[in-house]
Amino acid sequence: MICIKCRSGVEKSFTTDVTELENGIVIVRHVPSYKCKECNEVIYTGDVVAKLEKILESAKKLMQEISVVEYSMVA
Repeated sequence: MICIKCRSGVEKSFTTDVTELENGIVIVRHVPSYKCKECNEVIYTGDVVAKLEKILESAKKLMQEISVVEYSMVA
C-alpha cells in the first residue's frame, strides 16, 4: 500500500480519530490504520471506516459534550 498524498510507503499503525459533531466531540482511540512514513498521512481501510461510522451513530444517541471511545471495545 502507498500513501495517497505523497506516494511514499505506509506502515500499519494505530491512531486517534477525532470527529466534531453538532453537539459535541467524539474521540475514538487506538483505531487501526496505515500511516505514511514520509508525510504522516493516516489511511483507513474500508472496514475500519464502516466501523467508525457505526461508532459515531451510536455516540450521537448517547452524546455528551465529549465522548471518548476505545475502538477495540466497540468495533
